[in-house]
Amino acid sequence: MSGHTTEHDLGLAHDLATLNRRRALALLGGLAVAACTPSAPGSSGSSTPGSSGSGLKPIPDETAGPFPGDGSNGPNVLTESGIVRSDVRSSFGGATGTARGVPLTITLTVRDTAKGGAPYAGAAVYIWQCDGDGNYSMYSDGVADQNYLRGVQETDGSGKVTFTSVYPGAYPSRWPHVHFEVYPDLVEATKAGDPVATSQLAFPKDVCDVVYAAAGYERSAVNLAKVSLDSDLVFRDGHDAQLAVLTGDVASGYAATLEVPV
Repeated sequence: MSGHTTEHDLGLAHDLATLNRRRALALLGGLAVAACTPSAPGSSGSSTPGSSGSGLKPIPDETAGPFPGDGSNGPNVLTESGIVRSDVRSSFGGATGTARGVPLTITLTVRDTAKGGAPYAGAAVYIWQCDGDGNYSMYSDGVADQNYLRGVQETDGSGKVTFTSVYPGAYPSRWPHVHFEVYPDLVEATKAGDPVATSQLAFPKDVCDVVYAAAGYERSAVNLAKVSLDSDLVFRDGHDAQLAVLTGDVASGYAATLEVPV
């Protein structure tokens, strides 16, 4: 695996120092609400009941981490031509690299808690993740000139978006995950406006164990053995709402699905 000169997701103190004022204020505001709102068992403390009264809670809000590529901490890929795409495995624009790893499709279903969990049609979802080596394009040594594993899709009438990607590696101190932001529409996303939700998708351990036994994921297997969902700095306060359902195998690839109430 390539060396890292920049540390990965280091928690609240680090992210408040790196995120811009808009992100920091939003995060602090969310923490203030969480402090005054009781959480349901098994849920993250940042979840609050949907305003519809249906009992559906928004997906827990999580740090965007130090490598969002949305302009809040360095480079901004959201305003680049070509960012709206479903297959995120290769770089676009002037970059030509392709991420390696076991094939993975990611399907997110966005639901509107203000409308009783109805499909949120016309929303926009931006995902970003590390590659099979645990590196983030636009930031990590060796791939800072790439922009792969980043893309935006507009939800269809059923609130769904599907991305073609690769199974992410596990880097030190973090459980395998995919970051995502949900925007009210495509215009807001591609001008790097204000997201309505920022969260992370987690992968089940049994699938990680199988994938990381495959060639090329040797370092990921070592890193995974040193962390768990319950000790991970993001998921340790509750991960049930963020744990994807996985189907498939290493040879043909995996499909991950997750419901995303916002």
